[in-house]
Amino acid sequence: MGSVGAEAPRARPIRVAGCSGGVYDRKRAIHDMAKNEDVDIITGDWMSECNMTLRGSDKRDRMAQKAMNSGSSVARGYEPYFLEELDPAIPWLAKRGVKLCANAGASDVPGLVEAVEELIKKHGVDLKVGWVDGDDVTDAVLDLYKKGEQFPNLPANKNISEWGFEPVCAQCYLGSTGIAAAFAGGADIVLCGRVADASPTIGAAMWWHGWNRDDNVKELAGSLMIGHIIECSTYATGGYYSGFKDLGIKDTDMGYPIAAIDHNGEAVISMEKGKHGLVTTATIASQLLYEIQGPLYYNSDVTASIEDIKLVQVGTNAVHVSGVKGLPAPATTKVGITAKGGYQAEFHFYLTGLDIEEKAAMVERQTKALMGDHLKRFSCLKFMVAGAVPQDPQSQEEATVDMRIFAQTRDPDILSGNSFVDSDRGSFARFCIENLLQGYPGSTMAPDMRTAIGRPFFEYWVALMPQTFVQETAHLPDGTVVNISPPSNTKTYEREQPSYDTQDPVDLSQYGPTTRAPLGHIVMGRSGDKSSNANLGLFVRHDDEWDWFRTVLSTSKLRELLGKDDKGKQIDRCEFPNIRAVHFLLKDHLDRGFNSTSSFDSLGKNLCEYIRCRYIDIPNKFLERGRV
Repeated sequence: MGSVGAEAPRARPIRVAGCSGGVYDRKRAIHDMAKNEDVDIITGDWMSECNMTLRGSDKRDRMAQKAMNSGSSVARGYEPYFLEELDPAIPWLAKRGVKLCANAGASDVPGLVEAVEELIKKHGVDLKVGWVDGDDVTDAVLDLYKKGEQFPNLPANKNISEWGFEPVCAQCYLGSTGIAAAFAGGADIVLCGRVADASPTIGAAMWWHGWNRDDNVKELAGSLMIGHIIECSTYATGGYYSGFKDLGIKDTDMGYPIAAIDHNGEAVISMEKGKHGLVTTATIASQLLYEIQGPLYYNSDVTASIEDIKLVQVGTNAVHVSGVKGLPAPATTKVGITAKGGYQAEFHFYLTGLDIEEKAAMVERQTKALMGDHLKRFSCLKFMVAGAVPQDPQSQEEATVDMRIFAQTRDPDILSGNSFVDSDRGSFARFCIENLLQGYPGSTMAPDMRTAIGRPFFEYWVALMPQTFVQETAHLPDGTVVNISPPSNTKTYEREQPSYDTQDPVDLSQYGPTTRAPLGHIVMGRSGDKSSNANLGLFVRHDDEWDWFRTVLSTSKLRELLGKDDKGKQIDRCEFPNIRAVHFLLKDHLDRGFNSTSSFDSLGKNLCEYIRCRYIDIPNKFLERGRV
């Protein structure tokens, strides 16, 4: 389709606020931004791999139930928490002419539209609602699956036939063109299901500046990265920040980010006035490095090449972002395919004092012996110890660690809540607790054993599908439905992104004497997940540290720092010299991702902090500047 922008491009930048990075962000954000800040559009992200699987599966279950009971209706499957945040903001959106775009529709965007219109009616204001649909591609995916399409997954390039689970639903990531069309059609509020995290920001800028996918590739790519920076709200203003000690005690009410996006697709990012938090090149670099996959960042409408991205501090809590190159949109979009994985539970023991390793081994040995032949009923059974006892601990709490027994199965009976009755069949909780009186010295279980009762979990398969299978529509406030055709200017990209160690390493001896110290004393960073992939971006603070850093931090060095956590799988590496960053993508590093993982680090967010605490030889002259 052609331009879906405003009647004429605006000369001034559009001011876009990022007010939610997930389902449970703080309730005040939309109201306070609409009431107190000079913004044009408020955006928010309420979708994740977690609620995509849950809401999508629930929707299919409800549809099947409705088919069997013709009189029943399908329950609503949007994110209700969004309504609690929106409700008090509605009068201010209307009074101040601020628009809003949110992806809180989950698997029931029409239901959310109805609920939002009820709120508008309650407040007696005139706000028009549009919405975007088409992310539910279950029918297309199931049809392709039945015809033998293998949907090789992105983390490990395995075919779906190796998965061992039956797909029940699928959602793809939509772009921003439908959002722009809804705004151009008069919407004050645009509601979406699974649009890509940055799509609300791109769509707002498309509409404001009159951009289209064919003529404004560079501008769209720039706004894509701006959207990526602000879509996790306060991640850009001091949340999850490895330099968090810079905040002092002013960390209880961090301000939300605001991006002023100009006609070139560049932006100055600032934040709410009078709030805690920081907007610096370091906080923005941290969020920039979060959940990227390499030097290319994809959206359904455009591809951004980000190796030369630039961040410049232009004022207090103000950073200018530029240097993004635009490339054609990919011919494919990412699709998440959900299956019901079975049931999972966990049981916890506390181990105290000496001989922790031997005590943990005793728990595992005794538990497995009691399980006997029932072991084969578990698809996953792990015994894990969290923490370590320091030398000469000064309190009993310091001397205590948590031992977690984690189990998954497709057999719900073995994780039954009736844990102490059906002893002939055996149950997970019973297997764990029966050894208590012949257990390790000080045998103590966690008193709340509700976690030992099985609960359902989902498996999630992330792959690519051609955009031509996506049937996106924009629903305008007047009832008009606009079909959003796939982009015509596309490129087929390699599945694997460019990967390399530094091309011109320097002689490390030039940096003088070194001291073995934690990497994080001088290095900052961020990590995250995309299904079972983990990304890790690390950067230094000073220009003269860059050549040392990029030389030291090779792929082989990362494997050394991973220690026992190096799974021997593929690791991609690239560099961002303008922000002094090295980025790694650890393919299939996480245990299946958030929905089904057995790991403590279910979202990959602690990987960075683990690597930062690992010791490395650091030049003394860098350490003398003071630790992060």
